[in-house]
Amino acid sequence: MSKRDEQKIAKLIKKHAGSPRPAAKDRAAQYDDTLRQKPPAQDEDTKHFFKEMKRREF
Repeated sequence: MSKRDEQKIAKLIKKHAGSPRPAAKDRAAQYDDTLRQKPPAQDEDTKHFFKEMKRREF
């Protein structure tokens, strides 16, 4: 590779490395209004409770 080619490659790398990727949209929310409202994240106690409930047999 020539020095000029290396400079071009370095310029391209610098150009693309600095730009962040756009966030992926939730395509399902685009068509269904009820999916736009995300449920709040569950805390550890709630996760543990439901995990225990799944283990039990009724």
